[in-house]
Amino acid sequence: MAGKILTFFFFVLFNMWLCSSYQSLAKEREPNDVLILGLIHSRASLPIPNASSSSRKRQAHALDMEVPLRGIGNGYLLSLNIGNPPQSIQVYMDTGSDLNWVPCGSFLCMDCDEYGSIKGTFSPYQSSSSYRDSCASPYCTDVHSSDNYFDPCTVAGCPLATLIGSNCSMPCPSFAYTYGGGLVTGTLTKDELRVYGRGSGGASVTSNIQNFCFGCVGSAYREPIGIAGFGRGSLSLPSQLGFLQKGFSHCFLAFRYAKNPNVSSPLVIGDMALSSKDKMQFTPTLKSLIYPNYYYIGLQAITVGNSSALQVPSSLREFDSHGNGGMLIDSGTTYTHLPEPLYSQLLSVVESMVNYPRATVKTRASFDLCYKVPCPNNTCMSDDDNLPSITFLFLNNASLTLPRGTRFYAVSPPINSTVVKCLLFQRLDVGDFGPAGIFGSFQQQNVEVVYDLENERIGFQPTDCASVAISQELHNK
Repeated sequence: MAGKILTFFFFVLFNMWLCSSYQSLAKEREPNDVLILGLIHSRASLPIPNASSSSRKRQAHALDMEVPLRGIGNGYLLSLNIGNPPQSIQVYMDTGSDLNWVPCGSFLCMDCDEYGSIKGTFSPYQSSSSYRDSCASPYCTDVHSSDNYFDPCTVAGCPLATLIGSNCSMPCPSFAYTYGGGLVTGTLTKDELRVYGRGSGGASVTSNIQNFCFGCVGSAYREPIGIAGFGRGSLSLPSQLGFLQKGFSHCFLAFRYAKNPNVSSPLVIGDMALSSKDKMQFTPTLKSLIYPNYYYIGLQAITVGNSSALQVPSSLREFDSHGNGGMLIDSGTTYTHLPEPLYSQLLSVVESMVNYPRATVKTRASFDLCYKVPCPNNTCMSDDDNLPSITFLFLNNASLTLPRGTRFYAVSPPINSTVVKCLLFQRLDVGDFGPAGIFGSFQQQNVEVVYDLENERIGFQPTDCASVAISQELHNK
């Protein structure tokens, strides 16, 4: 989810109707979920602890485990169990943001009908271990994007004497956090986190994470489902679970498995994600001084079929003085976005190589290049259909030929032995602000993607992710 820009208009609008109390609306998850974030303790109220320099401690040890991700129509979900007793919520895995948040209480979402359905809500009053984070917490400073330690407590109304003495016990003020066209508002909350997974030998692994910090969101705009931020900031899941200095990997199943409850995409965290990767092609991660918490890679060229390589603008592998540029790799953005004129050049080359008749379709996500592809007896067995391959060349000569089914995709059922398939790339329309391009989750399907954070690189390997999931028993028996 690229382009986190705070929007004052929405902040004012949402705070007018921000829910001030929490209600218990917890929903139970299915028992086959492996990643579970749960909590322990017992309190009837939500006290605010005194400010403490130890409020943000790194975990004593990093996790090394494998957990499942469940694909839906536009992303991948992991399940969180929060509270004592546990309350079950499903959230998106998002490598393009830091904040972890869940819908809370009587959650209200504006303009959300086309953006999915709520996957459970959390009630802190139903958890005996839940409490509001302090305004003096480093997490509070981070969520408010402040460089001044005193800002959140000043907004919270702390007297000057408590600011100087660093002993103000006021809660962290409500925050607003944006995702491109979406926005959430809520309060920073802490609770205990219990994680279940599988270790390298297949045995069950359990780890308790104390004082896990997340956003308890009461209202949202176009964001009906919570998010687990996998960025590099202190608020992110990798940072709080202790594997930020190691890494993680994922292997996204194709969307055709989205409605199949019996198979899940593998998410591997810790050392397990980095072992035996010597033959994988790696490209270095780029560092933006302005946006240091996101994962950027450098794109050098794009090849369509056997044509000459399209040279891409230098902005897709470099940053300007304001930190804009680079290619953001983002599991929270569904489709790959390219800037102009590169986007139009790609369409032009693809169009010159395809002989099928053009098609015009109306979908929620608009696509500019669609074709009527033969589908005998309305049974389409092939993913390529003589459609050209597309290869990305990244820095360090790391190349990735997009797997079949991640370039074109059927946007409707076959009719009269014909199916409409569209090129699933989109134009990036943010101008010169933020990333110059986005490598989305659809083009990462059937690719093992390894985030080697220790060595500051990202690797790619085309893989049959369904076979990997089945071999590792990430499915119901």
